[in-house]
Amino acid sequence: MEFPSLRLRRLRRNDTLRRMVRENVLTPDDFIYPLFVREGKGIKSEISSMPGQYQLSIDEAVKTAREAWKLGVPAVILFGIPDHKDEIGSSGFDPDGIVQRAVRAIKDAIPELCVITDVCMCEYTSHGHCGAIKDGDVDNDATLELLAKEAITHAASGADIVAPSDMMDGRVAAIRDALDDEGFENIPIMAYAAKYASSFYGPFRDAAESPPSFGDRRSYQMDPANALEALREVELDIAEGADIVMVKPALPYLDIISSIKSQFGLPTAAYNVSGEYSMIHAMDRLGWGDGKGLMMESLISIKRAGADMILTYFALDAAKVLNG
Repeated sequence: MEFPSLRLRRLRRNDTLRRMVRENVLTPDDFIYPLFVREGKGIKSEISSMPGQYQLSIDEAVKTAREAWKLGVPAVILFGIPDHKDEIGSSGFDPDGIVQRAVRAIKDAIPELCVITDVCMCEYTSHGHCGAIKDGDVDNDATLELLAKEAITHAASGADIVAPSDMMDGRVAAIRDALDDEGFENIPIMAYAAKYASSFYGPFRDAAESPPSFGDRRSYQMDPANALEALREVELDIAEGADIVMVKPALPYLDIISSIKSQFGLPTAAYNVSGEYSMIHAMDRLGWGDGKGLMMESLISIKRAGADMILTYFALDAAKVLNG
């Protein structure tokens, strides 16, 4: 059949028809909301480079987590901002560290909410890199021990999922073995499997107070030019025991999300990162685009590419739109 008998616009005539033939649908169930938790009480400090996002004390994080749950968002992921930092990030694996206490408080208040923890050292090291430094670079194998200790303390505090974001070789296996040895064999691992060395992380580093004090992270995060390497990274993480694999960032890497989902079929997450969030907010504030429309279009594009879960700072705002 050809035009004029074939007219694809017939099914676009009104909103009801468009809804009926829509191929991908967003719901609040698709979202994971990132929270930045710091020491103190009654603290809700707006992040200047991420309008509408905050550094939160634990009591305020509980309130925000409760709001997310009421809106239908099923999960949060926690990033810690400690008072103490040192060369090996020891506050990251302190059983009474900021994230560990935040996990306990949130699970006590909203037990049904899925609490995910970021497992990395960059928020806790004095140098801002993702592990122990040796000869001016991150020592891969020494860092594995630190990450395993951190993951165990998160699981012992009640985390439902641990999410290693460091991009060390072998870290999924090291964490899986450590969790199993400590009786946490039912705790899933969400691996940041294809994490690129991206310029879109800038606002996050302000939020988490974790910019590297020297050099950059290109010796362990992926080169943005590479796609096949992402498939190798994911394959290795799956072989080591990852239950969920993640692509970060999301919007510049929709092709990677699509390839990973189609090739492996594993639950696939995508991180709609801080720079993507702040870029849309900037366009909205400057009058260069409709903020709500940009938000929803970007999120549906991530879902369309194959993501089953979207880590996004838009989670609460998008859930409000979807809930009407």
